Amino acid sequence: MNQSEREQRTGTQGNGKQADAQPRFVYQDDEMLEKSFDWGQFKRLAVYVKPYSKQFIPVVVVMMIVGAITKLTIPLIISTTIDEALVIGGDAQFLFTMVAIMLGVYMIQWLANKHRIRYTSMIGQRVIFDLRHDLFRHIQRLSFEFFDKRPAGSVLVRVTNYVNSLQDLFTNGVVNMMIDCVQLIGIIIILLTINFKLGTAIIITVPLMFVVSSQLRKRVRRSWQTVNIKQSRLNAHLNECIQGIRVTQAYTQEKENIEFFEQMNGDNKQAWNRASRLNQSFGPIIEITGAIGYFILFWYGASLFQSGEITIGLLFAFASYIGNFWEPINRLVQMYSQLLVAMASAERIFEFMDEQPTVREKEDAADMPPIKGEVHFEDIIFEYEPGRRALHRINLDAGPGQSIALVGHTGSGKSTIINLLCRFYDPTEGRVRIDGIDIRDVKLHSLRSQIGIVMQDTFIFSGTIRDNIRFGKLEATDEEVEQAAKAVHAHDFIINLPFGYDTEVQERGNALSMGQRQLISFARALLADPRILILDEATASIDTETELRIQEALKTLLKGRTSFMVAHRLSTIRGADKIIVLDHGRIMESGDHDDLMRQQGIYYGLIQAQYKFLQDVG
Repeated sequence: MNQSEREQRTGTQGNGKQADAQPRFVYQDDEMLEKSFDWGQFKRLAVYVKPYSKQFIPVVVVMMIVGAITKLTIPLIISTTIDEALVIGGDAQFLFTMVAIMLGVYMIQWLANKHRIRYTSMIGQRVIFDLRHDLFRHIQRLSFEFFDKRPAGSVLVRVTNYVNSLQDLFTNGVVNMMIDCVQLIGIIIILLTINFKLGTAIIITVPLMFVVSSQLRKRVRRSWQTVNIKQSRLNAHLNECIQGIRVTQAYTQEKENIEFFEQMNGDNKQAWNRASRLNQSFGPIIEITGAIGYFILFWYGASLFQSGEITIGLLFAFASYIGNFWEPINRLVQMYSQLLVAMASAERIFEFMDEQPTVREKEDAADMPPIKGEVHFEDIIFEYEPGRRALHRINLDAGPGQSIALVGHTGSGKSTIINLLCRFYDPTEGRVRIDGIDIRDVKLHSLRSQIGIVMQDTFIFSGTIRDNIRFGKLEATDEEVEQAAKAVHAHDFIINLPFGYDTEVQERGNALSMGQRQLISFARALLADPRILILDEATASIDTETELRIQEALKTLLKGRTSFMVAHRLSTIRGADKIIVLDHGRIMESGDHDDLMRQQGIYYGLIQAQYKFLQDVG
């Protein structure tokens, strides 16, 4: 995302000031992919078919060939029947024989198509399952930086809508395209064999059609790309509106939200209508070309019939084959449009699949040994984007079992330090060491599994209270879950819920209070038994009485663990072994509470300001 796009997305100008003329919501997560139709995407999709090729492809190919041959045979059977049983002599026995043969051919064709559809559907569903699985798995591995730049709806639409748009391609599209190609080749051979002059006269109209239709292809491809972009932005905005519905209603912005959604929905409709109109332009081209073919047949074919070069039965066969000839061409054109839609989706899917985590394990990364808790930040410089420095030469030490408090104004770099410790990001310069080991040299899972973190914005998953606490340690017993809840004083409110620990909570735990969600998050982190515990504004939404109980519990639970606490409520960190005062990414002061109060510097000013605020509120 370049600078101009960031400015449009955030509504800011290069000097950091709010742009006056920017719309309220703008999504720049998707760009038009300016490249021609890429058959390389087809090869990447074919990789997902390969595991099932030996199991299903032979059956599908045989059924496809049988179906095509039987369909090509039927007009010849009818032509022979007309000439031999109706026009010449009227042999009833021969007529019944030919009708029986034709019925048998139809039955074979039906059975072949039935089994082909069955197996292609099985292949298609398995391919879609594998593709969606790989996409979701890859997204789980991506770094925070990836999600910082994209709204959740943009990610969601790729895993659902875009993958679904490939379903028809795999279940029917590719096989039907092969069938139509075989049928076209067969018809051309038969027409030229029956009567070379008439066949050539009719087939010569095909290049005319492709010359005209080729002019539409690029426009159709770009139009479907535009549709995908509009749908992605619509999903992103919808997801944001649902997540922020409380803020919307609190500030009575429903009307503005509806108006903007209608605008985006209208843009999506217009993009779809334009793509659909272009797509439907292929139909009239084929119909006109087909009409020219029929005109040639009846004009030139009639003269050949009158001269005795062809029979009435062969004329009928030509008419049947012409109908069958334009039918697969029409389907192939439609298939090409479907292919454009599918490839536009594939481009978006593989765009994500090609994204690589900015935080990656080294090939020789080892497991992190059991952490003792010694932490060193050495000359850390960190930039979220080039030129946007968040930390300036940070040096910070924490001994095993020490509690470190990080304080400072919003944007001072507190959460950035926490993110670097968990290796959600890598420093631009410098290194973070735990127990003397550079955390970039160890496997991510072995590092993060020994660090527990409780955020201010607690995330509660759909499921039971017990499952949410057990998320910190999936193999934990029910007794261990309850012990963790008791330790953070969550047990009392949990057992008063309708089904206790088995109470189902809604998405994000909306049925629970903010304080209750925080307590569950505490229990989850403590159940994991981390060697390093991070509390990022973790008590901001808990009432004073509950906070006092938690502070008592934490004295025991944090014993022997290194802890990092980020808090605006300064009363919660008075007992910390070391308090780090940050300002604009720099460490300004360091020491315990008493030392910093004696210095009467920034920390002293923060304490006085908060004390005065509490007095004014009181």
